[in-house]
Amino acid sequence: MKLLIGGYTKKKATGIYELPLYNSKKGLEVELGDAREVIKVGGPTYFVQDGDLIFTINNAGDKGGISAFQLVNGAYQEKDSYLTPGSSPAYIGINRKDKLLYTANYHTAVLAVFSYTDEGKLSLIDSVTHTADTLGPKQEQADGPHPHFFDQTPKKNLVSCDLGNDCVDFYRLKDNHLEHLAKYQNEPGFGTRHIVFSPDGNYFYVVGELSSKVNVVKFSESDWTFTSIATYSTIPDNFTDHNGAAAIKISHDGKFIYVSNRGHDSITVFAVNDDHTLQLRQRVSTFGEFPRDFNWDESEQFVVATNQNSDNATLYKRNAKDGCLTPIQKDIYVPEGTRVLFSE
Repeated sequence: MKLLIGGYTKKKATGIYELPLYNSKKGLEVELGDAREVIKVGGPTYFVQDGDLIFTINNAGDKGGISAFQLVNGAYQEKDSYLTPGSSPAYIGINRKDKLLYTANYHTAVLAVFSYTDEGKLSLIDSVTHTADTLGPKQEQADGPHPHFFDQTPKKNLVSCDLGNDCVDFYRLKDNHLEHLAKYQNEPGFGTRHIVFSPDGNYFYVVGELSSKVNVVKFSESDWTFTSIATYSTIPDNFTDHNGAAAIKISHDGKFIYVSNRGHDSITVFAVNDDHTLQLRQRVSTFGEFPRDFNWDESEQFVVATNQNSDNATLYKRNAKDGCLTPIQKDIYVPEGTRVLFSE
């Protein structure tokens, strides 16, 4: 097993790095080895994988977009790119069954759907641009809409999170056109960033970057009704420094929610009660500065968080019974990391 980590390329980083995960000889269960660059690309702050293909954000100077790389004879080769003038997207999601990619561009407010082939050829299918409908009161929201997430719902519709407008928008792709279906409005200043869904598809948990909160919502993809259940802080009440909540994950069994905190520099663990309310279980340090993303392996036994500003990652062992994380390796060097992906 191995780990892929990418991020900004403003200082030392030059692309996507690969780190081997192997059985440790130092008394630990597993250990991450040294990072080596496997793809040279500008600003791969988010990327996804389908077999031997990697689709990544690409910040190419005065242009931005996505690029496809394929593993050929042990090395990744660029197969195609879709770049437009201006900033690159912030998020890329994937539908491997239908060979579709979904991008959200924080700066241009554009949501886009692409198709791809087995050879990595990219084709734009459709796009929509968010407008300043319900901008929040905070400084980061004053300049317009900021979609930060675009991916599938449990019933294969599409969902976006808009930090500027404090909202969650639902779409469907019909006849190769994006059609808006519904909107859920978060509280002003929430800073809607990322979202996960319960295994039964009847609830979602949306994290607010600017509020450092998680909102639990009961909803229906049949009649698009929404009921806010509760909202929880990801940071302690007495923490007064700046914090921006970032990534949110839900365990496969739906019993635990995890959120990264940039500023408090931690991962917050919530247990999900039977009524889908949350109970704080743990706040554990990421042992670095500004953890944007974290992820786990397929078995959810091991978790890796990467710290963007301190150029390091931390490896944890996850307890499936209580959801808690135990750090087992710290100070793993990875420059400017923002995206973590376990890979076979």
